Amino acid sequence: MAVNEELPAGAGQDAIDELQGIRQSIDNIDAALIHLLAERFKFTQSVGRLKAKHGLPPADPAREYLQIQRLRGLAEDARLDPAFAEKFLNFIIAEVIHHHEKIAGGATDAAKAAAAPSTAETPAAAAVVGDPAVDPAHPSASA
Repeated sequence: MAVNEELPAGAGQDAIDELQGIRQSIDNIDAALIHLLAERFKFTQSVGRLKAKHGLPPADPAREYLQIQRLRGLAEDARLDPAFAEKFLNFIIAEVIHHHEKIAGGATDAAKAAAAPSTAETPAAAAVVGDPAVDPAHPSASA
């Protein structure tokens, strides 16, 4: 029960105890969901790295469609609103794609950096390094 929750005058201790027990179960499920999502994202990060390494696009609309249809069916079987399940999965998919785009961008940036001359060799970089207005590493650069 919430710390500041007002109790109705007729609420007996048995009801309060039952409410606390149910809420504890909900809290346990919430913790399990967080851990499952963390594990899921570990695998999707691996997928993102693999896609970036092989130049595959971050999104796979055909797979996403099949996943949504599959999970809508699972939701129906579990008596969960399929529209809610779809919204939830769409949110997760959007976040996964965002991660894949960042990974691909990082891979692209790393490839560009490897192919580019070092900063000491480029005149423009030499003008930037040490300039507090544009060099984020400079001690007086604003954060």
